[in-house]
Amino acid sequence: MKEIFIQTEYITLGQFLKLADCIATGGHAKFFLQENEVLINGEPDNRRGRKLYGGDKVEVEGCGSFTVARA
Repeated sequence: MKEIFIQTEYITLGQFLKLADCIATGGHAKFFLQENEVLINGEPDNRRGRKLYGGDKVEVEGCGSFTVARA
């Protein structure tokens, strides 16, 4: 499981996908989430504005498993 470090209190799912190199730009998030399953702490979620906090676990179909970590 790869750690993705953030400097802020939270990060949105769309921003997270870009930071984790699952998508090339934030504009791709909407379409990516329509076609790929994303699990946040074991629950499916496809809202690009979903707030992720330190300690959240994210599994992205075809991209990998990640943990959000505060720097």
